Amino acid sequence: MKEFISSYFKLDSKGSSISTELLAGLTTFMAMAYIIFVNPSILEASGIPREAAIAATIWSAGLCSIAMGLCSNLPIGVAPGMGMNAFFAFYVCGTMGLSWQTALGAVFVSGVVFLILTVTKLRVLIIEAVPDSIKAAVVVGIGMFLSIIGLSSAGIIVKSDATMVTLGHIGDAKVLLSIIGMLFIAVLLAYKVKGALIYGILAITIVGMIFGVAPHPKGISDVFSLNIPSLADTFMQMDILGAINYGLVTVIFTFTIVELFDNLCTLIGVTRASGINEEKDYMKNVNRALLTDSVGTMVSATVGTCTVTSYVESTAGIKEGGKSGLTAVTVGVLFLLAFVFAPLAGLIPAFATAPAIIIVGSMMMRNIKEIDFTDVTESIPAFLTIVMMPLSYSIGNGFGFGFVSYCLIKTCTGHFRDISWVMWLISIMFTVSFYMHGV
Repeated sequence: MKEFISSYFKLDSKGSSISTELLAGLTTFMAMAYIIFVNPSILEASGIPREAAIAATIWSAGLCSIAMGLCSNLPIGVAPGMGMNAFFAFYVCGTMGLSWQTALGAVFVSGVVFLILTVTKLRVLIIEAVPDSIKAAVVVGIGMFLSIIGLSSAGIIVKSDATMVTLGHIGDAKVLLSIIGMLFIAVLLAYKVKGALIYGILAITIVGMIFGVAPHPKGISDVFSLNIPSLADTFMQMDILGAINYGLVTVIFTFTIVELFDNLCTLIGVTRASGINEEKDYMKNVNRALLTDSVGTMVSATVGTCTVTSYVESTAGIKEGGKSGLTAVTVGVLFLLAFVFAPLAGLIPAFATAPAIIIVGSMMMRNIKEIDFTDVTESIPAFLTIVMMPLSYSIGNGFGFGFVSYCLIKTCTGHFRDISWVMWLISIMFTVSFYMHGV
């Protein structure tokens, strides 16, 4: 058995071992496990039943991570994407007022688009067409969007009729615990503690239980259970025709483009951290990874959650020596084993998960260094992309302002040759979308 595993994942040629890959997988899982608690909390805002959201999160993360490892032989964990779940719950189902079934239909259609783009190589064409400054700004903007959501969930910022937003009641126990949780996670990250996010969530939850501001388990069944959460409420409930008939072009487009850039950038960044990008079969494995992600998106919609994506937290496992798909398979198996602890997710309050959301948002800000702020034709579109996401409470609006402004500013300053026809097509689509939104 050991020989088969080593041969399948090419461990000898990669200079790795089964024990090293298993440890790396455990490390990546600990770094990613917060999604079990955070994703259901966000999806619940869309109307998806919490138990089904927990089941969908675990099934999609488990199955897609295993598929990633077996098909691409890359040490990349996969799970529902942070940012995409916010867009799904707060914009598509919140601002637009669509049902979560219709939103899942849009996710499924975007998965079909992913697959077509991957198979036909159009994905590469789109990636090459969009400027690097906009790609970086997209990640930063989503980070700010997540931060706004986290700060609001924590009660650190609240609605104000006079100033739109203002500082919340810092003296409130839940707000104080959120702030303490944020600082605690930051310190753990500074000391490079694996699984800092989940440790922070669990610590604040326990403290909240002690002080009576969070529900506490009344029995072993509230923490540990062999009754697997049911997918009955969400399985195969996506309304594909509803999404198509509603004309959700911009929604599907946003799902497609965000997932496209997020996945590819994560794959490139994470694999570079381990030197995997220098291996002979690197591009073949990346293409298989993108194909796996495309199918995974359709699977995620089928079980009842938002788009799955490759996780940058996989770097934690790679730093522990993970170099092959066995690491990803280990991550997937551990996610599936997490089912027995699913009841615990129901005890995790919003003020405990909020610090993790804020910290994840801060991590995404690092991409701002890739924007050239000395060139206003690059920096202004990037700036508009970033600020319009949180301020308009829409990732799609941020995309649109960035793309359209880029084309217009470049054209008016005589740099129209920097704009590809693909970029123009994207900008025209958003312009039409803004006009339709205004009428």
